[in-house]
Amino acid sequence: MRFAHFSALGLVALLAGCGSSQPAEPRWSPYPRVAPRDENYHGGSNALLLKYDANHDGTLTREELVAGLKAEFARLDTKHTGCLSPDQVDEINQARIAADQSAATPIQDWNQDGCVDYREYSAAAYSLFDQIDRNGDGKITPQEFNPRAAKPGTQNDAPPAQPPDQGRGRRGRPDGGNGPPVGGAPPLR
Repeated sequence: MRFAHFSALGLVALLAGCGSSQPAEPRWSPYPRVAPRDENYHGGSNALLLKYDANHDGTLTREELVAGLKAEFARLDTKHTGCLSPDQVDEINQARIAADQSAATPIQDWNQDGCVDYREYSAAAYSLFDQIDRNGDGKITPQEFNPRAAKPGTQNDAPPAQPPDQGRGRRGRPDGGNGPPVGGAPPLR
């Protein structure tokens, strides 16, 4: 009995060792080893902003963004009321979804007044600009648009600056003491 038990364990170990190191392709897959789809195939969030780069130099300034958004809004505001009607918004959103699919940024009537004004129209672009402009200099460089493509030895390789209280002890004092934090602010209670 003991010999049969060890023989069965040995046979299982032998079969496990002989298994292929390559995973089997799923039976439902029509193609062997198909690379995953690039989820940025519509340009991602950068495509929303890059179209406003008026001089096509790869750097988008806040001035280019504002001028582009205002011109685009004026072109869409066919009644020249400073307001896009719900029908116009539906039409614009359908065009955006058709062009950008899941990366589309639909226009919203945030205050529900039946009118999308310039502020509501431009909110997504301004917000995205502020997120990508990491150094806050009012322009998005190619390195900020694609930080992974930055070359070694450039400014993007510098370590991030430490917050002012980084490395300080309790209550903000460098020595960790219980007195007021550096800067004269009262202690936290």
